[in-house]
Amino acid sequence: MAERTTNGDSPETPASKGKSSRFILIGFISVIMLLETALFFFLVPSAEEVSALAEARLVRDLQANEKDATQAMSDENQPKEFDLGSFGETFRPIDSENKFRVEFRLFGLVRTKDYARMEAEFKAKEGRLRHAIRAKVRNSELSELEENQLGLLQRRLLATCNHLLESELLVSIGFADYQLFAE
Repeated sequence: MAERTTNGDSPETPASKGKSSRFILIGFISVIMLLETALFFFLVPSAEEVSALAEARLVRDLQANEKDATQAMSDENQPKEFDLGSFGETFRPIDSENKFRVEFRLFGLVRTKDYARMEAEFKAKEGRLRHAIRAKVRNSELSELEENQLGLLQRRLLATCNHLLESELLVSIGFADYQLFAE
């Protein structure tokens, strides 16, 4: 007959059992959806934050690339010595009756990026370069060949060498050793 409960509650019917489990399931799903929504709003950055982060990252990358490019450019433009050879000339200057002998070793400064081109061109034009250098020294006045007056001769030699080369590969010319003797 009728079932009695020990607590005094009304007996549960299968329909009421299904309704309560349905409410529990709907409540659980609602709580999960509310949690996901809250997490979305609090943890996912806004469009403005994303754009600010992207802009900061872009600026940082550009600055790093600029530093790398500057470093690469400075490495490429570092001067490197190139040996142009040793010279010894006996000559009679235009303004003198005495013979003189000048001995020197000449070097040129070349950018690091142009060093390989300079080696190739020097190998191809070594005779012409040596002849032009010797001619400039022989045609110089005695006052230009004195050690404290070598700046003019250096500029002439630089212009002559760069004229013979395809492009101006030499940045500067210097004397590693220099001696002038009266004979």
